[in-house]
Amino acid sequence: MPMDRFPIGLEMDVTYPDFRVSLTLMSISQLKFEIKDGRFARTDTVDIQVVPLGNSIFAVSWQEKDGATVTNVQDYDRGVIHSFATLPDGRFLRMTGTIAIARPADHISDDRPHRNKALVLDAMTSLFQRHDASAVERLYADDYIQHNPNIPQGRDALQDIVESLSSSVYYEPGLIIAEGDLVAIHGRIRGWADQPQIAADIFRVERGKLIEHWDVLQNEVPVKTGIAGLSMFDPGERGDRTRR
Repeated sequence: MPMDRFPIGLEMDVTYPDFRVSLTLMSISQLKFEIKDGRFARTDTVDIQVVPLGNSIFAVSWQEKDGATVTNVQDYDRGVIHSFATLPDGRFLRMTGTIAIARPADHISDDRPHRNKALVLDAMTSLFQRHDASAVERLYADDYIQHNPNIPQGRDALQDIVESLSSSVYYEPGLIIAEGDLVAIHGRIRGWADQPQIAADIFRVERGKLIEHWDVLQNEVPVKTGIAGLSMFDPGERGDRTRR
């Protein structure tokens, strides 16, 4: 992963089991931390070394003025920091803290929306173009939540639906929008009902799988002659609409 993905300028509060620390990523070579309360209370700016480990995951290490050494595994995908510290008296600490963003980074560093879009596109075409029921286990979480009163809950119910699909069912993907762990996709599906339908599907992604789904379906209305209206769906509408 390139170093330019390191979220310079990010300010965050990290909550560990015994204390909270505010971190500011000043550059790829400096970090400021502030611990306001407790036995570790202090503020310091330290020189750091950053090693990219994968998408939105970085190893950040430094040595403090009192001789303490710290290595953080900063995982912005999952919103956690795994911290390993050797104190001046020789004690070794292992801690995991959750991240709360106080100020966003100066530039975008999160690749999740792009990966999540690819996941949703894979799911919609695997299930409703190729009718590949085996893809359900690969792409959907065990505790999959379905917000549709006409469809039973769970991954097994979805797999049963795909296995029973008529060969006439065919999904055309359109515009895809992603932000954080959410993806919205606009498309047209034929064969699901008596006439083509326009679908807006929203998915939530968790740990690389689809965990939750909302949908809205509407029968497609043709454009009327003499009216300067646009069609409800155009296969050429696809494009990169990514927010983070």
